[in-house]
Amino acid sequence: MKLKSMVLAVSLVSFSGAAMAFDLGKMLQEGINQELNKGKQTQSEPDASQNAAPATKQKIDGRQLGFALFGSYSPEEETRIGRQIAGNLLGAVPLVHDDKLERYVNLVGNWVALQSGRKDITWHFGVLDTGDINAFAAPGGYIFVTKGLYQRLNNEAELAGVLAHEIAHVTLKHHLKVLKQSSLIGALGQAASNKAKDSDQVVQNLIGNGAEIMARGLDKNAEFEADRVGIVFAARAGYDPWGLPEVLQDLAGLPAKDSRTSLLYKTHPHPADRLAALGEAVGGRLDAVHGKDIPGRFYRLK
Repeated sequence: MKLKSMVLAVSLVSFSGAAMAFDLGKMLQEGINQELNKGKQTQSEPDASQNAAPATKQKIDGRQLGFALFGSYSPEEETRIGRQIAGNLLGAVPLVHDDKLERYVNLVGNWVALQSGRKDITWHFGVLDTGDINAFAAPGGYIFVTKGLYQRLNNEAELAGVLAHEIAHVTLKHHLKVLKQSSLIGALGQAASNKAKDSDQVVQNLIGNGAEIMARGLDKNAEFEADRVGIVFAARAGYDPWGLPEVLQDLAGLPAKDSRTSLLYKTHPHPADRLAALGEAVGGRLDAVHGKDIPGRFYRLK
């Protein structure tokens, strides 16, 4: 039954237009190459302009370059960055006021997160009070699902699958990698390399300069990777690994111009493309995995 469902899901590709994914990773890499080649180009230029007025040149800070190439964010820095992003998000869209829902989503989310191996951060989960259909992750373990998406879910396995995808982003440090790359091309200035203890302004500068990156979403390959890793996390947690594909299949059937998915399609590849990539990567490897759906325990949000 699951295999048949997966085949049906993959077949949706032929009926859905492929979304034009913004290849942020490629753009950043081009910028990185340009910056790294500046020094070489400068050295090879003739000295004819020696007597001319010196042109203003943007220099790459050595510490910034060293961090971008060899450094990494500590768990504390990662958490502070994520907390700032989450705070900015919640300042625009509040959580649904439902204590039972909050406890339930955190129980499911933390159980799935245990399968990720990231024990160095504290995970937080919430449902945003908006009818838009989307889900978000921020560094440091901050995960959000919109009310519009939550209300389309049918069981706990589907919720676990959605959360597992976002958990995978955090575990694989996808957002941090993009922010780290952008520091190399000067987008973040000193923010990425400063290590001041009370650097709230540093973190705010980091998020401010990285806001466009966060809004545009990750490279499509990062989304495909999070799908693959996410279904493994869900399976490890004892859930039916096909929970996420079933959600994607549902979303692929929505009208192309549905206003509730406009932001989703700006930050993610089309669900049909994600299903096709999952089908190709997974094949029949999970056919023998018999997880649980647990529809009876799923908290219904009215």
